[in-house]
Amino acid sequence: MIETDRLILRVPEARDRAPLHAMWADPAVMADLGPVKDAAASDMALQRHASYAPLGFRAVVERGSGETIGFCGLKPGAPDTPIAGMLEIGWMLATPWWGAGYAREAAGAIIAWGWQARHEDAIVAITARQNGRSRALMERLGMAHDPALDFDHPLFDAEDPRRDTVTYQIVRP
Repeated sequence: MIETDRLILRVPEARDRAPLHAMWADPAVMADLGPVKDAAASDMALQRHASYAPLGFRAVVERGSGETIGFCGLKPGAPDTPIAGMLEIGWMLATPWWGAGYAREAAGAIIAWGWQARHEDAIVAITARQNGRSRALMERLGMAHDPALDFDHPLFDAEDPRRDTVTYQIVRP
């Protein structure tokens, strides 16, 4: 478990399924991430992330309310991409929690945990070039755009603007 002033980041539990499914089913959340997920796809995502242990994404719980508000963590970079095997961070929050600094707080805590628990020299993050919000957060986290690692994401069709993927990187302090 990872704790911050306002958040608890923990391995997802059964009680997180409904709020995480609602988040993945929200078109606003998924606008730059991929298709919305139904309950079965949400469950598959949770299983996939559990398979990355001791990495994997954690449920982001708002300490004051106890509500599950998002998903954040580390995983191996996707095969058949320039970040294959690299340590990749990702995050997403349910829309009611946007704009309050929770994503930065969660991602910052995950990066700090990554430096303590892992030996990699860098952590990368990817997003669609058009996703200005995530790119701005990456920069606030101290990450820098690494054009040498940009790629066309195989999840998206050639005509889909989300295919144009940028990679940011932060090196171990």
